[in-house]
Amino acid sequence: MQTAELPQHFADQFGWEEMTATVARVYRGLSPQEQAQACIFTENYGEAGAIDFFGEKYGLPNATSGHNSYWLWGPAACTGEIVIGVGIQRQDWEGVFARVAPADVVHCQYCMPYENNRPVYLGRDLQIPLKANWIRGRHYD
Repeated sequence: MQTAELPQHFADQFGWEEMTATVARVYRGLSPQEQAQACIFTENYGEAGAIDFFGEKYGLPNATSGHNSYWLWGPAACTGEIVIGVGIQRQDWEGVFARVAPADVVHCQYCMPYENNRPVYLGRDLQIPLKANWIRGRHYD
């Protein structure tokens, strides 16, 4: 695993608010009607936890994720019509959404390298029923 400038136990404490601010820029770029439908989906529980912790300051809805216990909590009110995805690989969303577009990139100097330069995508018009897609997205790694 690639290391950061800081040891992992410190590097894991950096970058979360920057990620949340990046997601907030994407969210604010949506119309008010789209914001009312939008949900945030993250690759891992750390990203979801950061959105949940810092998100209120930025006016964001809570995050969902298929990782660890976040999967157990389900997609909440997410309909899948508009989803902001953090750390998701584009190819994982192609075919799941009718439209997938890059929206931004998360940058953080002192975070772990695998959290730096993470893509943020905007997925629109879910093509697979949310329940089936939710089951497929579960992971405990």
